[in-house]
Amino acid sequence: MTLLRALYFSVRVWLILLGFALAFVLAYAFPLLFPIVQVALAVFGLLLLIDGWLLFRSGPNVFFARREVPERLSNGDENPVTIFLESRYRFQTPVEVIDEIPVQFQRRDVLFQATLTPHESQLIRYQLRPTRRGEYQFGALNVLAMTPLQLLKRRFRFDADRIVPVYPSFLQMRQYELLAATNRLNEIGIKRIRRIGHSMEFEQVRPYTPGDDVRTINYKATARRSSGSDTALMVNAYQDERSQPVYCLIDKGRVMRSPFEGLTLLDYAINASLVLSNIALLKQDRAGILTFSNEVNQLLPAERKPGQLQKILELLYRQRTQFLETDYESLTATVRTTIRQRSLLLLFTNFDTANALNRQLPFLRRMAKDHLLLVVFFENTELQSLLDKPAQNTEEVYMKTIGEKFSFEKRQIVKQLQQYGIQTILTAPQNLTANTVNKYLELKARGMI
Repeated sequence: MTLLRALYFSVRVWLILLGFALAFVLAYAFPLLFPIVQVALAVFGLLLLIDGWLLFRSGPNVFFARREVPERLSNGDENPVTIFLESRYRFQTPVEVIDEIPVQFQRRDVLFQATLTPHESQLIRYQLRPTRRGEYQFGALNVLAMTPLQLLKRRFRFDADRIVPVYPSFLQMRQYELLAATNRLNEIGIKRIRRIGHSMEFEQVRPYTPGDDVRTINYKATARRSSGSDTALMVNAYQDERSQPVYCLIDKGRVMRSPFEGLTLLDYAINASLVLSNIALLKQDRAGILTFSNEVNQLLPAERKPGQLQKILELLYRQRTQFLETDYESLTATVRTTIRQRSLLLLFTNFDTANALNRQLPFLRRMAKDHLLLVVFFENTELQSLLDKPAQNTEEVYMKTIGEKFSFEKRQIVKQLQQYGIQTILTAPQNLTANTVNKYLELKARGMI
């Protein structure tokens, strides 16, 4: 039974058998062909026996394969997967590799073909892009080995039933962290912020470099360092005020269910929160997370202790929601009772109409009295593509007019929030992380936190 389960016929065999069937039908009309077809069938049967003997004469260790996948996958990113193949056959071995990837990907085309010479090893590389957090179960790695005749196939199974968790986008977080460490954030859209005033702590006196603010020149230190005709300008260096609490408030309600490029708005907010928390910790601030929907779900107090980033990552990974109606009254009460120190609150949510904002505006204004509130919500990218497309008929003119109304309401929401001193970001989902980090650095440079 084990042998039969591992035995498969190639397409070539079925085509040859179809040819024999047609040949036997033709032999009824031409009897002289009948013995020739019989001999050919016998030869074909002998070839099948030889092919099967070559494939199955050795034990299960005649071929080896291994799937190399990261211990955890990054949500919304391309994650590398490597398949290692090693043939121990004594003849050239064509193979078909079928990887049973998790059902969440809804793909049935992960099939690769390769040819291995005797005792050769090969690597097959491909990428997977998950769009949901959670546990993903890989099935077996199936390898169908053939002889040079390619009549029969022998199936080998490896690495069955492996579970890999999908976390928020830690690859994106590492990318931003690396660019921040090498001062190359502008490569991904992070702007250089001009500092206004000196709401910062004095750090040291250092030599002047082009681009330094001339207002920071220390004339006494310059006079001490100058000798004769050589003048070495010295400037005061400042560092950002540290240990400011930064909270990401993540709305898990109905409005965050909309999809964009496979990810929900909620997952975009979670990915951006992870990156921003890491940047805040690098800037010596304290980072915290609060999630809410119809009630406040989880609160991680803002800290800067070792392991805080790992706590944030685990908390964001385990977020589950039924996308119910959001309760901002409960959120406001929780913020008032648990976040006592003035903090930067980044509220990730979405407002489609001015009426939706007006229902929640009293609660937003109440939070803005005690904290610096930054409301982050999303542009409708499908709506923008409709507005950019020229109208061809009356129906399209009507649809474009309605679209302009919704687009105008989004801009009005921004102005209305700014009237009450509430900072805002209106962004496309794909630009969320860069725009959020930009705003955080801007607020920090302006000394608002």
